[in-house]
Amino acid sequence: MTSSSKRPSRRRGRSTRRNLALAAIVAGTLSAGWAPGASAAPSHDDQFRLRRDADAITALGVTGVQARLVTSDGRNVTATSGVTDVTSRRPVPPNGYFRIASVTKTFTATVILQLAGEGRLSLDDTVERWLPGVVRGNGNDGRAITLRHLLQHTSGTHDDYPDYTSKEDFYQHRYDTYTAEQLVARAMRQRPDFRPGTDWSYSNTGYALLGMVIQRVTGHPWHEEVRDRIVRTLGLQHTFWPGASPTLPRPHAETYQRWQPGEPLIDVTEQVGLAGNGEAGLVSTTADLDRFFRALLGGRLLRPAQLAQMKRTIPVGTAFEPLMPGARDGLGLFSRPLSCGGVYWGHEGGDSGWITATGVTADGRRSVTLSMTGAIAESQDYVVRVEEAENTLVDDALCAPPHE
Repeated sequence: MTSSSKRPSRRRGRSTRRNLALAAIVAGTLSAGWAPGASAAPSHDDQFRLRRDADAITALGVTGVQARLVTSDGRNVTATSGVTDVTSRRPVPPNGYFRIASVTKTFTATVILQLAGEGRLSLDDTVERWLPGVVRGNGNDGRAITLRHLLQHTSGTHDDYPDYTSKEDFYQHRYDTYTAEQLVARAMRQRPDFRPGTDWSYSNTGYALLGMVIQRVTGHPWHEEVRDRIVRTLGLQHTFWPGASPTLPRPHAETYQRWQPGEPLIDVTEQVGLAGNGEAGLVSTTADLDRFFRALLGGRLLRPAQLAQMKRTIPVGTAFEPLMPGARDGLGLFSRPLSCGGVYWGHEGGDSGWITATGVTADGRRSVTLSMTGAIAESQDYVVRVEEAENTLVDDALCAPPHE
């Protein structure tokens, strides 16, 4: 597999600002947390470390942070920092709703792998088999792209997503909706980034196609399969697909964006956000996401063969490696190294001022979820500094003392 020279772009869903590098949102250099041989910290230090690391994020200008750690003995440790909105300046709720953006991809991938385990599809099926004629033209060929390529971002399918370019553009288009078919059609107007299977490049369009495959195989929209197979199975009472609703349930923190340095913050909480097409769209909470990732890595959602497939990783593209040192991509799931040894698993997402980061240890016993609001991606340097603070929190949370 060759390495792409394409500039990394962060997942944003509606805007390239949300896409200012999946790597630039999801990764960065991990700072040292607890390591083997260090003095064992008492368990109540989990709260101190989580609050300290959350405060370090808001010190960079992020308006709000909520984080939740679930320890190996099932304790929930929460920390918040910053404000729920810049007007009232009330504290951030520890159980607030937020748009999880690309973390949705792990739910979509889980459904695809469940269908594979049931023998209803194969990861080596071509896109053409399930969606005849959809991926075609300008060098795009669904006969050469497999479902595994889509899951692992090796399809070469180009992203051409709608973009907010200014506050005026945001106010004009924030209630626009797009079907998966419309988004894929936009991508088909572009040549692919590379031949399938020869490189790695993060592709939202690929997961929109996977959502379409789920509907073709099951006869139900992807979000209904997520609801029936995952949300209800695990009792995730605060995880749902909002459809075309632009609002969030309460409690939630407001999120903000600006398009030019020096502009005032614009409240962008109320928007449709593409309505979700398999690549994004779910709303959740830190508690529900912790439960989901612990169940997934703990083997409660996939058969052993399918979970092993999900965890079979490849390196991310070399353009992403400086931003995601040591990261490897599985099927809807990334692995990252821990400073205390081993790896953690998770997925991240960014959506117009929101950033969500998740991490769970390899045994599924210790997990952390972090939601940031008002994370303004004004420059690559700023994004990297926020991401470094984010990854410090995840690493410190997951590197548990040995008494656990």
